Formats: sequence, C-alpha cells, structure tokens
Amino acid sequence: MRRLFPVTDQTAPDSVPAPQAQSEGRSGAPAHLVDREWTLDELAEAYAYPAPLTTPAASATSGAPHRWLRANMVSTLDGAAQHDGRSQAISSDADMRIFGTLRGLADVVIVGAETVRLEGYRPARARDAFAARRAADGQAPAPVIAVVSASLNLDFSLPLFTSPLVPTLVLTGAAASPDRVRDAEKAGARVIVAGEGPGVEPDRAVTALADMGLVRQLTEGGPRLLGQFAAAGVLDELCLTVAPLLTVGSAQRITGGPVLPDPERFALAAVLEEAGFLFTRYRRI
Repeated sequence: MRRLFPVTDQTAPDSVPAPQAQSEGRSGAPAHLVDREWTLDELAEAYAYPAPLTTPAASATSGAPHRWLRANMVSTLDGAAQHDGRSQAISSDADMRIFGTLRGLADVVIVGAETVRLEGYRPARARDAFAARRAADGQAPAPVIAVVSASLNLDFSLPLFTSPLVPTLVLTGAAASPDRVRDAEKAGARVIVAGEGPGVEPDRAVTALADMGLVRQLTEGGPRLLGQFAAAGVLDELCLTVAPLLTVGSAQRITGGPVLPDPERFALAAVLEEAGFLFTRYRRI
C-alpha cells in the first residue's frame, strides 16, 4: 500500500483524527506518509469513528450520536460492485488492508444473507494490531457478525454460526419461520427481531444493535441491504473504493432497490490513493 495520499477532509469533526500532519509532500500528504506503506495503526487513526458515541437517552439531551453506521464497498469505474458475482476480483491489497482496518474498529459487521452465501462469510477474527485499541474502547476482541435475513435460508452448519469468537447475530422479522429461528438458535446464533413483518426494518435494526452496546456499526452490503439503509436515512458514512477497472456487463451497483424520490447528498470527508485505486470517505449531510 505505497503512496496513499490524503487529499482532503471537508467534514470530519475534531474527534475523528486524520494522520498526524508534519511537513507536507505531494497532494497535501504529510511527508512522513508519502511513498511508504501506512501502518495499520495510522489507518485506524484515519478511519476512527466519531467520539463520543453515547446511549440513546444521553443522545437526546447532548446531541451526540448514539450510533454510527458506515458502509464499506468497492466499485469499478463503470459502476460494477462485483465481477462474476464476487467483489474480490475488483479489490486490491490496499483495499483489503482498509477492509481489515474497518472491521478492526467496528463493534458489529452487518451483512445481508445473499452476501453471506456468495462471499463465503466466516467469523471475524481477533487481530493483534487492534487488540489494545479495542480493549481501551471496551470492545470485544473481534466484531460481531450480524446477518440480515427474512427467510433465514442460511446454512447454520457453517463456522460463521457454529464457531465464531463472539456469537453471530441474525436479524429478521416477526413473521420469520419459528422452525428456522430454532435452527439458528440451536447452531449458537442469537436471533433479533427487527421488523413487524417478514423482513427487517433498517431503523429498527441499527437501533436494536445500538441498544446492545454495538454502536460502531459497519455494513459490507450487499447492494440490496445497503440500498435499504440508504433509503431509510440511517447510513451515516460511505467508505467507497473506486477501482481503476472497467468490467462492462450488467453487474450490480453498490446499492439496489427503488429509486429515492430525491437524491441524498453526501459530503466528501477524505480521499486516499494507491496504484490508481481511490479510497474515498463520504458523510451524510
């Protein structure tokens, strides 16, 4: 991950530190960060969540957010979020370092059932590079994986459910099959009802997780789930990798679902670059 250049930071509050600025090099980057690989600790500082994140009750009086939902996605130049059904083909080593960093900072990773099936999701692992930071913030050794599924059509024999470091959550609606709920719980997952019908209501999902103390929230899609979060107005931040690739075809975009009545405006918070890949960060205005 050589030559990662911070280009701008228009919206980040003082509580979200960027890499420490010394003398500047090209593109406004601190000279000590130009033409070398950033450490994971430097990336963690650059991608830190807003602080403080507080309880819903305290949020009502202080105005501080009680949870923060960010998404991490990758897209080609022509808007494809995957190639041949997988996102790995349009990723890079630097993208995977940022992917790991975002997981290393999160309390919970929220993912759709179809993405679990297509991407072969496994439990999140504890990483030494983030252990001290997570312990200081009162976090578990690894983030919880929370799978969103209306049908609960999941393979509960997978390690994601049978052998995670921290128990996997399954978010579903009140009309979910009782038999499938029992299957999930028998496998060791905790089922959270976050909707009155068959599906999950995005605002209820993020609130239910925050009420469990999982306030640093990260979603990795897929496109349908991210579209639901965006449409519900609960997405606070988008970390989007733009890959210098063209795939043509009809691959999905990073979001899917009905068109919003009015486009929602996000503000650019920061941009990093390496080998032609742009690592952007946008915040909802």
